[in-house]
Amino acid sequence: MTVSRSREAHRPAPLRPALLIALALSVFSPFAAAARVGVQLDGLDDELRAAALGALELQQYTNRDVSRGQVRRLYRRAEGQIQKALEPYGYYNVTLQGELAEEGENYRATLHVKPGDPVKVIAVDLRIDGATEGLRSVDAARSAFSPQKGQRLDHATYERSKAAIHAALFSVGYLDAQLATHRVEVERAANTAKIALEWKVGQRYRFAATEFEGGQFPDDFMQRFIPWDVGDYYSQDKLLELQQRLFDANYFAISQVQPDTDKASDGKVPIAVTLAPAKRTIYTGGVFVGTDTGVGVRGGIERRWVNLHGHKLKFETILAQRLKTLSTLYQVPLPGTDNHSLNFGITYRDENTDTSQSKTLRLAANDSRIWHGWTRTIGLQFLTGDFKVADIKGNTTLLYPEVVLTRKRADDFNFPRKGWSLTLAARAGQKGLLSDTSFAQVTADAKWIHGLGERGRFIARGSVGYTQVDDFDKLPPELRYFAGGDRSIRGYSYQTVGPRVLVDGDPEPKVIGGKQLLVGSAEYEHYFSPKWGAAAFVDAGDAFSGRDFDLKIGAGLGLRWRSPVGLVRVDLGTPIGDKYASGVELHIVIGPDL
Repeated sequence: MTVSRSREAHRPAPLRPALLIALALSVFSPFAAAARVGVQLDGLDDELRAAALGALELQQYTNRDVSRGQVRRLYRRAEGQIQKALEPYGYYNVTLQGELAEEGENYRATLHVKPGDPVKVIAVDLRIDGATEGLRSVDAARSAFSPQKGQRLDHATYERSKAAIHAALFSVGYLDAQLATHRVEVERAANTAKIALEWKVGQRYRFAATEFEGGQFPDDFMQRFIPWDVGDYYSQDKLLELQQRLFDANYFAISQVQPDTDKASDGKVPIAVTLAPAKRTIYTGGVFVGTDTGVGVRGGIERRWVNLHGHKLKFETILAQRLKTLSTLYQVPLPGTDNHSLNFGITYRDENTDTSQSKTLRLAANDSRIWHGWTRTIGLQFLTGDFKVADIKGNTTLLYPEVVLTRKRADDFNFPRKGWSLTLAARAGQKGLLSDTSFAQVTADAKWIHGLGERGRFIARGSVGYTQVDDFDKLPPELRYFAGGDRSIRGYSYQTVGPRVLVDGDPEPKVIGGKQLLVGSAEYEHYFSPKWGAAAFVDAGDAFSGRDFDLKIGAGLGLRWRSPVGLVRVDLGTPIGDKYASGVELHIVIGPDL
């Protein structure tokens, strides 16, 4: 590193002792003149430049006073600080040239950095003793280890990969796993590195008994939430599943699940669950705005547990411009580890959309439980009422069984960066058995969320449906397929996409609903701050009958706000190339992603 000074024209004459004392007093006096230093650094890309500036002490004095002696001392340290800052990125042969110049009362440090060639990994020796092959999480972490042979040495990536393997071992029951060897050998002259890692995993633990503390229910009731048997291999995924079950039960304000490693013995680890009861009775109410329903108010009363058997009771009503409902639900949990319950409900629904009007009464009884990781609901539905679609009046009574399978996974259900959900449903009715027509119907709804970088998310969504029916006119609007709206094809109003018919006296055909549905969506969100972001989306599909599929496309932009009550989505969408629709449609949705 070379240093030049713009103002030193000659060597100063020796100073007298009195003058030296005066000069020292002026330097150390609190009233001595102070300066600022500007730093100009080049030769590095954005990431390396940020790391170098972050380690450079000179940079701290761009907005702070510095004396002449300090600035020279800090400048001499600059080369070592930058070299040390770039080593974690694999640059071990950094050279620097610079100049420190006076600019009036201040200083300017110009630093030209040459990072040189990065260190390349020439060997990776990664060993895990014990029978870990075939354990999916461990195999995945081992395969994803980076840097691999031939890649640039990056210490942050190395540490993350090392931690990921250790976490994977812990997650499948190797609670005593230790990293016996962790060595990175760098040969500066050759710009090469060798990595050596070895884990001693010890025994693989199994589940011991689970202890519940602080809850309001007896232990025999709490056992129904546990998704494993005593003696099964320990699994972090199972702990997360228990955590999710306790959260979904809505009984508890606090539910913490963790292994009690201090009490682990003989290859078994007990699980400690700390609980705190939630408020027993909840009264809800508020004003809401939905582009599908209009402005409205909702209110409800929920008894989270009626008795120590965990029975639940809930009343809810909605009064909106285009939707009015009144419903009650009584839930009876049953013993067992599969979250088994019986549910009984009554719902009155009065809906008035741009496409249809209906007033229906629904009685429902079903059996719900966890089945092979899915929530399986088998029940019986009785639906009766009057409706009008495309100005065609009708009435119906249907009694039909229904089977619904739902499953969802997420790293964070409040704001997932990695998650998915899938719902499959099938229902069928037979004419004559309290039903006005025979029909069969299957539907599938899926959603997938994947984080992109630190601030982005990609969201894909799809819906598929098929109906076979003897008398389509007897099928109420809620069993017909429509597209358009907040959760369908944005850019179109709610339920305005589907097969159309001409009605006497009206020159424009009106949507009557279809027997089939095919809708897909792709969306990208980017967050400019922890709370605020923007989105761009394209939705496409159609509700149709037979072979009359007519692709509808909607696209647009949106605003995202992670509010205290949940994610708020405000979207502006427009249809593309549709003779029946044009303009811009506003869509507002508040609630969780999955």
